[in-house]
Amino acid sequence: MKSLRIILVTLFTFTYLSSFAQSSGGISGKITLFDGQAYGSASVTLLETKKTTLTDEQGKYAFSNLNPGSYTVRIQILGAAQKDIKINVLAGQTAMADYQLSRENVLALQEVTIAGTVNRFSKKESVYIARLPLKNLENPQVYSSIPKELIQEQMATDLGSIAKNVPGAGVPMIANQGRVTFRSRGFDTEPNARNGVAGAAFSSIDPANIERVEVIKGPSTTLFGTNIASSYGGLYNRVTKKPYNGFGGEVSYFGGSWNFNRIAVDINTPVNADKTVLFRLNGATSFEKSFQDQGFTNSVSVAPSFSYQVTDRLSLLFDVEFGQAKGTSVVRFNPFVSPTVASEKSIVDLQFPYKKTFIGNDLPYQTQMLNIFAQANYKMSESWTSQTIISRARSSINGYITALRGTTETKISPQIITGHTAFIATNLQQNFIGDFKVAKLRNRLVVGLDYYNNANDFDRVTVNFPAVDFVNTPATYRISRFKVDSLTSKGALRRESNGDNAYSAYASDVINITDRFLAMLSLRVNHFRNQGVYDINSGQTSGGLSAAGLQTGPYKQTSLSQKFGLVYELSKDHVSLFGNYMSGFFNKSGITATGAAVKPEQANQLELGLKGDVFNHKLVGTISYYDIKVKDVLRNDPNDPTNAYQIQDGTQLSRGVEVELTANPFEGVNLVAGYAYNDSKLTKSNTSTNGLRPGLSGPAHSLNFWASYRVPYGQLQGLGLGFGGNYGSSSYHTNTATTKITIPAYTMLDASIFYDQPKYRVGFKVDNLTSEKAWSVRLTPQAPARFIGSVTLKF
Repeated sequence: MKSLRIILVTLFTFTYLSSFAQSSGGISGKITLFDGQAYGSASVTLLETKKTTLTDEQGKYAFSNLNPGSYTVRIQILGAAQKDIKINVLAGQTAMADYQLSRENVLALQEVTIAGTVNRFSKKESVYIARLPLKNLENPQVYSSIPKELIQEQMATDLGSIAKNVPGAGVPMIANQGRVTFRSRGFDTEPNARNGVAGAAFSSIDPANIERVEVIKGPSTTLFGTNIASSYGGLYNRVTKKPYNGFGGEVSYFGGSWNFNRIAVDINTPVNADKTVLFRLNGATSFEKSFQDQGFTNSVSVAPSFSYQVTDRLSLLFDVEFGQAKGTSVVRFNPFVSPTVASEKSIVDLQFPYKKTFIGNDLPYQTQMLNIFAQANYKMSESWTSQTIISRARSSINGYITALRGTTETKISPQIITGHTAFIATNLQQNFIGDFKVAKLRNRLVVGLDYYNNANDFDRVTVNFPAVDFVNTPATYRISRFKVDSLTSKGALRRESNGDNAYSAYASDVINITDRFLAMLSLRVNHFRNQGVYDINSGQTSGGLSAAGLQTGPYKQTSLSQKFGLVYELSKDHVSLFGNYMSGFFNKSGITATGAAVKPEQANQLELGLKGDVFNHKLVGTISYYDIKVKDVLRNDPNDPTNAYQIQDGTQLSRGVEVELTANPFEGVNLVAGYAYNDSKLTKSNTSTNGLRPGLSGPAHSLNFWASYRVPYGQLQGLGLGFGGNYGSSSYHTNTATTKITIPAYTMLDASIFYDQPKYRVGFKVDNLTSEKAWSVRLTPQAPARFIGSVTLKF
């Protein structure tokens, strides 16, 4: 009888479910962009049931178990008009409700997932570049975008390798804490923007969670401020991976030269049944020895990301980066410069050892980084969207960092800094983004408020060691922890804190004068308050001069920066002419002999160029000419022999041409190429440098390219080859009227082979095939040929 009851209950349940399925129906559909690409992460709501879901990577959505009747499917997308679709559901059937957007650039307001084009390495549309629904061809500013597809194919595991694809980036300069700096139009530029706001990291940054790297060229303070994120040459923005609607991920292992070992993970999953709550976790751990006689790096990073579509109008994003690293300082060599004897030599002539560090592995530094990013997007109406952002970044450095100071042409004095340093930055931002018409003219407007706070703490000692001959160094010579610690009590102590606040308001409007002719007008007002330098030992805030002669007491400065741009599309959505005039600024401290207040340093850029996106996205490129003029540069007062005072009349010019192309000329073939020419000159400076190209400004000519072929079909589908390289002309470490220390030109070539399948991927790559000797602008030797293999499992 018990078994009979079980059978009857089972039959009843099956019959009920079958009859319910036959009496109920469903709705499904697909959302695409105007060019047919699938649109992932779009919000879709069924009004009658108040259920909301998100489209998946193929742009698809579905509602099931619906009673027969009439329903309304509402599609809410930032940057596009609301769309309501009326549809009838019949018993036992699934009704279809597809929707294709018109020409709105919705990608410029919310990071979404879209299917790629045949041009795999061209991903130009961005949330962050203009903070407006603005396509690349409509934007009068030049920018590069390095997508994860290119990063993956090149097996790039550090930011320096990723930046090889940016015209003019040059050999990356690695600082002692693992920080990386690039060149852009003759100026230093660090990757200190993250998801469009300040995300400074005074440490190494693992690219495990990077979706793409965006490089905005020229002064960009109108929208981004200074806040250590941008320079006159541009801004590097790290776009992190966001959750998507679906379960998936991958686990990768990399192994290679000098005991390189790396494991990386990427896991994504919906959290709730409606798939409106999404979670993604990226992480990696790496270890590598130096190619030199001593040195290592060991790091771990964890980067969770969480998104929540609260309603059809409100979405939230919470994103975290945590990184911890331990390693030894890279070689940083500052050659001797004689104040009286003229000389001109290259780093090769100096015979500085290429594979010697002079320090032991028992002098490591330890860094920790925590970046928190939160964003709320709210669609206020058909025309207006609110965007609220909170970003907080913290970096700390403990242990030993080193530099090698030249005392003669053949001797160095190692300098060791030991102790603790901490940097904390907070950025609060509120944007209102509108898309509306005034007198039949389309306006796309962003109005924003920005608050930035920076706080730094230093508690460290600098120890200088006796000079040693670096050409004929004794075999037993090595700076050890024991030697450093024994001299710490005699070193120069720095125990202080400093900070500043910046309050900004900005607006940027793009006006469609005609369908093809656009004008951009932008303005930013920035009020800066420096809090001075607080000496921890004395308990006093300094109001005098630092050792470098700079004012260290509190001061205030207010700046205006503007941008004006014009775009004319010669062929709608295919070719455009553009021009821009924009300014940037940096807050500077100093003191003049007359006591006059110091103004912010200013830079103005004029740029003209051509952008193209033709042959169904198979050829995308930009060519531009720029002219940057810097003024109000502080320099030593020539009438003051003590160098205690400055005058603010220095000027600098930076002019050049940049070309960037991505192409898919044939099926399976993808190309990336770039060329940059930069002519920089100090036009009014101290007599020792006036009229000369600044040291550390990088090569005047640089070239980058990458070509790959992937078998598109057949038994070998997914098998591919890649080959590329970078060239840089000779450059200057030091360039004065009496002393010139040059860095030779370089050509470094890379090659890879890979096999990419739906469930796995394997690859092998060689960096610097010919073991070319090259140096960064801070004279750090670059690694010879490096071999890397990888295996990735996908699920």
